[in-house]
Amino acid sequence: MPSIFAYQSSEVDWCESNFQHSELVAEFYNTFSNVFFFIFGPLMMFLLHPYAQKRTWGIYVISVLFMVIGLFSMYFHMTLSFLGQLLDEISILWLLASGYSVWLPRCYFPNFLQGNRSHFTCLVFTATMISTFLTFLKPTINAYALNSIGIHILYIVHKEYRKTSNQDLRHLIEISVVLWVSALTSWISDRALCSFWQRIHFFYLHSIWHVLISITFPYGIVTMALVDAKYEMPGQTLKVHYWPRDSWLVGLPYVEVQDNDKNC
Repeated sequence: MPSIFAYQSSEVDWCESNFQHSELVAEFYNTFSNVFFFIFGPLMMFLLHPYAQKRTWGIYVISVLFMVIGLFSMYFHMTLSFLGQLLDEISILWLLASGYSVWLPRCYFPNFLQGNRSHFTCLVFTATMISTFLTFLKPTINAYALNSIGIHILYIVHKEYRKTSNQDLRHLIEISVVLWVSALTSWISDRALCSFWQRIHFFYLHSIWHVLISITFPYGIVTMALVDAKYEMPGQTLKVHYWPRDSWLVGLPYVEVQDNDKNC
């Protein structure tokens, strides 16, 4: 099926005008706004290396998948090809599946798994494989289905927000939710109100989505690391820091793993 490689073979087209700045790039701003995925992915791998050594190397898999999303998203928006669309959406699906496998607290597992993370990971992997094949059936709804997973994640963090008195975790949840809602608002506005944005010559909402969701990534994974630590690392404490400096108004969160004082 060579047509899946063709420019504009996807049924999905965003609000930005096509081929305005280059004959090779269909959506210029939507393509190059993905550069932040290649900045934050490696940076979070570096910042969370001590955490990965103490808790899980899965953070590297998640960070690599985050960069893969940026790569496939660039390819999709550059070509608007059907293949690019599927690669973009499937990579997002596997990133979410990896995050669930690594960080979802056992108390939210289905009862029949009896809190077994290995069995839960197998279940997630199986469901993700099936979902990967289902993406081919109705490609125009894939993006909506992926965003709906965010509702379940929002439910989890809301429950954890109500449980915790950890001010660092509460702050991270608040920032993460604000960023995600802002990003989703940009995505929906670009999709639903395109004619309005075209009338005022503002075509950048989907590229703003890319920027906001890439900033959400560091906050989101550190939030889930803190939630996970409460259940899986009882003998250790995660202290939140911000890169490049804690004292700066804006920074990327990361965690330092500290052993609890056994004499206390």
